[in-house]
Amino acid sequence: MATIHEFGPYRLDADAEMLFRGSQPVTLGRRAVKLLRLLVEQAGTPVSKDALMEAAWPERAIEESNLTVQISALRRILAESDGSTTWIETLPRRGYRYIGPPVATASGTELSASPVPAVSDKPSLAVLPLLNLSDDPAQDYFSDGITGDIIAELSRFRSLLVVARHSSFAYKGMATEIKRVGRELGVRYVAEGSVRKIGNRVRVTVQLLDAASGYHLWAERYERELGDIFALQDEIVRAIVAALPGRLEDAGREIARGKPTSSITAYDLVLLGNEQWRQLTVKGMAEARAYFRKAVALDPQYARAHVNIAWTIVCDVFLESPATASLEEALREAEIALDIDDSDAWSHGVFAQLLFLRHEDDKAEIHFSRALALNPNDADVAAVFANILVYWGRWREALAWIGVAKRLNPFPPNLYHWYHALALYSGRAYEQAVKALMEARALDRWSHGLLAACHAQMGQFGEARSEAAAFVRERCRELIANGQAAPASTLDLARARAERYRDPADREHLLDGLRKAGLTD
Repeated sequence: MATIHEFGPYRLDADAEMLFRGSQPVTLGRRAVKLLRLLVEQAGTPVSKDALMEAAWPERAIEESNLTVQISALRRILAESDGSTTWIETLPRRGYRYIGPPVATASGTELSASPVPAVSDKPSLAVLPLLNLSDDPAQDYFSDGITGDIIAELSRFRSLLVVARHSSFAYKGMATEIKRVGRELGVRYVAEGSVRKIGNRVRVTVQLLDAASGYHLWAERYERELGDIFALQDEIVRAIVAALPGRLEDAGREIARGKPTSSITAYDLVLLGNEQWRQLTVKGMAEARAYFRKAVALDPQYARAHVNIAWTIVCDVFLESPATASLEEALREAEIALDIDDSDAWSHGVFAQLLFLRHEDDKAEIHFSRALALNPNDADVAAVFANILVYWGRWREALAWIGVAKRLNPFPPNLYHWYHALALYSGRAYEQAVKALMEARALDRWSHGLLAACHAQMGQFGEARSEAAAFVRERCRELIANGQAAPASTLDLARARAERYRDPADREHLLDGLRKAGLTD
């Protein structure tokens, strides 16, 4: 049973140390949540600065300015509710006091081990891949890139729920019936269209449909010089938002994005690189990195090219491939990207993962929160954050965030199911972890390993040994293909992954399952 504090539109899970607005988790740092918990548990009563600092930074000597920063973050979040700017009162030289709506405290069930994302009250939208009508099929990467950029820009509107690129692209090359798309993706509106690139000009047609009725809401054709491609994307985004019922005010908002690059060739190289890294192979990462480096050479102020270099290096580490670049290079490239554009959610998400790999966990969480605040529709950042939370020992929070990711990405990549199952394993929900893994379209070596551990923990040793054998076989094949020798100890095949856990007890829990499945020290 969990202790739940409810006030206004918010719900604070005291045990999981998570704040929810309705059914959605709020992107708020853990220290801020600790402060909020103490304040609402003593609602109406002054809480001293010393007590608050001890709650958020136990047994650590910190500057009072750190407390001020966290209280400010709390106030910014709560300011999204009417009148909430006065919910936390400052008591000069004494401390703070919660004076917001009444707090109701009750015991409830823990976060569901198999999260079912709630239906959002926001207008929901999917953008299907724009058809490539150019004479050259090799130009698919360009139409796909335009689609991806439009999805990314729409995702920045907090008042919309935008389905992730991965799920939208599940319909690429298919004859789609809009009502079926709406049902399968759980959206009310669908945008579709085409791109024709002819020389230095590009023609884009887009239409917006009501998925429930199939009716056309809006359609337009644009023809521009390639050099105007970014302005064209912004114009399309504004038009789509304006066509959604009740969103005219949002459409009038200035899209806070400068021109990403003055070089169309550099932009083209980034699109080509994106196609390569999405293969998630050692070769693909190396080829993508080469494209991004060429883009940087053409335009040193192209933030996305810089951060994508860092991204390929981060991927190499997470994929445990023999990376040819260093984390120091990744750090340098990510910092350059953020210096150029600190408002880019993707850059903050990549930087957060890099910081995790460098064991700078407090900073990593700050940048994850920043990324999710800048783009609340980024399913991949939500999913990766869930994965990192598991390694931090916070599996309950991880389940909430993987639920968000799966709502935004209804046809998720297999990695989402691994992240989900890993959180369930940490919560000792082994049977549900197996079910989560079996949702994947194909099982990779790590899925076999986690299945082995789950079955072993449930006493199903026949299944455990079979999955363990598959894990060992495929991990050894992977190492040999990367020019590495297989270790003498089969348990060593999993140690690098286990070392990501910050708590030795969590690390041992994973290795214990694998030992029971038959792996040896």
